[in-house]
Amino acid sequence: MAESESGQEKTEMPTPKKLIELMEQGQFARSQEVQTLILLITSMLILSIMAPKMVETFRIFMVGTFQRLGTATVTPETFQGIFSHFFVTAGTLILPVMGAGLLGGLIGSGSQSQFRASPKAIEPKINKLNPISGFKRIFSTQSLAKLVVSLMKFVVIFGFTYPTLKGVLDDPVFYTATDLMHLLAFMGDTAQSVGIRVIAGMVVIAACDYAYQHWKNEEDSKMTKQEVKDENKQIEGNLQIKSELRRRRRQMLMETMNAEVPQADVIVTNPTHLAIALKYDREAMGAPRVVAKGARYNALRIREIARKNEVPIVENKPVARLLFKNCKVGKEIIPDLYAAVAEILAYVYRTNRYKYYKRGQQAGV
Repeated sequence: MAESESGQEKTEMPTPKKLIELMEQGQFARSQEVQTLILLITSMLILSIMAPKMVETFRIFMVGTFQRLGTATVTPETFQGIFSHFFVTAGTLILPVMGAGLLGGLIGSGSQSQFRASPKAIEPKINKLNPISGFKRIFSTQSLAKLVVSLMKFVVIFGFTYPTLKGVLDDPVFYTATDLMHLLAFMGDTAQSVGIRVIAGMVVIAACDYAYQHWKNEEDSKMTKQEVKDENKQIEGNLQIKSELRRRRRQMLMETMNAEVPQADVIVTNPTHLAIALKYDREAMGAPRVVAKGARYNALRIREIARKNEVPIVENKPVARLLFKNCKVGKEIIPDLYAAVAEILAYVYRTNRYKYYKRGQQAGV
């Protein structure tokens, strides 16, 4: 059973928070054999698709090369041209296979990490440069286990490919004359047969290795009881902090409402879900300003404060929705709402002419 650095046994399953941290550090079930298997499959697939074109291209190149050699004088310049042509031709044939292999490797690696980036996994670690630790790893039981696993891989692959290899060695192509095309076809068929059997063996190896890596990762990810308790305390502490912050925000909002709503000129409502308190001072403001706004419970509180302080309440659903959505507390209303708000304020000034006599004069009502 795994133990922590403090010597305590790791008996508890990892929490979701712990799993996320381990994933960020690059610790997850990862099998190199799965990556190799997908690389082989993609390479074999692209080879099977491109094999006829590759053989035909190579045949045309060889025929053209030998025809030119029969009529041309071989000089350093012509040899360099033939050599360059060979590399260009080989490159056009090999690059797609290499690209497919690279894509297969990325897919194999990404599928195991769920395509998540692990920046902490590539951070340099000084302790890995310690030569004493390096020698210990080389001559440890884990290294011996890896050697045994490598030998077992060789046995499995050899067992899968031996029948095909034995049949190939008995083929008449090794002791009878044959033309180039037949030789190329023989090599292609042999490579395909051996490749398929290698892939079959790799499927067995990858399945076993991934199962082991998954089990080992689960064991390494386990936590001690103390670690679980510490994490729970940390989470509870964070929840308490968040709760306290929410309480303080609500308190500040209530204080703002209690201070600003009584000074407002009008409360525009939806009528029950939204409430927006507006204030306009022609001498100090370029346009009416939103001094408070709220939805549901906060809207109810704004209306209650307004009634206690005899602030007019006007129901206008479209304007209330636009004010709530587009205007911020402490900011002036947007120009698109000037006309609608002006009508509301004019109505308020007319119906409360004694209270807003001075403001009504300034607004021209």
